[in-house]
Amino acid sequence: MSSEIAAGITAPTEGPQTDQTASKGRTFGRDAVTKLLRNPVFLLSLAYLVVVFWAAAFPSTLAGLFGHGDPWQCNLAYSALPPQPGHPFGYDIQGCDLYANVVYGARPSIVIGLTVTAVSTVIAVTLGTVAGYLGGWVDVLYGRITEIFYGFPYMVAAIVLLTLIGNRSVMTVAMVLAAFSWPHTSRLMRGQVLSTKTMDYVQAARALGASRRHIMRRHIIPNSISPVLVTAALSIGGTIAGEAGLTFIGVGLRMPTISWGLQLSTAQKYFISSPHLLIYPALVLTLTVIAFTLIGDAISEALDPKRH
Repeated sequence: MSSEIAAGITAPTEGPQTDQTASKGRTFGRDAVTKLLRNPVFLLSLAYLVVVFWAAAFPSTLAGLFGHGDPWQCNLAYSALPPQPGHPFGYDIQGCDLYANVVYGARPSIVIGLTVTAVSTVIAVTLGTVAGYLGGWVDVLYGRITEIFYGFPYMVAAIVLLTLIGNRSVMTVAMVLAAFSWPHTSRLMRGQVLSTKTMDYVQAARALGASRRHIMRRHIIPNSISPVLVTAALSIGGTIAGEAGLTFIGVGLRMPTISWGLQLSTAQKYFISSPHLLIYPALVLTLTVIAFTLIGDAISEALDPKRH
């Protein structure tokens, strides 16, 4: 009987003041969405990212808007030619359409950014929740593990591992970056869990016999994860920039993969004679990173209770 009662207990959205509390929650959610929809910076950034995601998912549709749209159709006679009708970004050093290459370069960057963020967030939420809720030797062990990972600078550790790996595919680079991206977010989750587990509804569920797994899944995680999700949204842009930086210095993606980092790495040698080779990929990469950052900031502001 006690377990059945415990299973019915949820976070502070139930109890004697269920209707009132739920109404406040719905009002807060509506206010947050309304604030986002009224934020021109958020809407502009979102519109830009929709185009980038479309390019990542269906590159041929955007690449075909100008010229032939085939990044592999090259002619050395057009090597490094500047922008011209039908080829708004000009040609790269191999005589390939640079606009098509920039469009096709969106997919690796977006896939890596989202994969790294998703994997590292899952690791962070899992470890932070378990360590924060169970405490004791589990928390001590968690602390030692995170200290070890903090001891390796993020980019240095990624460079070392990627240098040792021969076949550096999109997923290989993503997994290496994810392996060193979780400690900060995990500590944030742990701090939220330490605060949440002292709440009355958690104590009541424990007293009524609810299992640890049930409490963590039903009460702890849903009421602790909001700051973590905001942090994850903010980290996507940084991850994309990090991947481009690693590829730029020669330890990230390799040919024949088409990516913004590879385009920048190749273009650096020809910046004086053909600046368009560097300007356009760098501009698209910069705008993408800024858009993710602005959206993360807007979501953080909209979800801040002090601003409602």
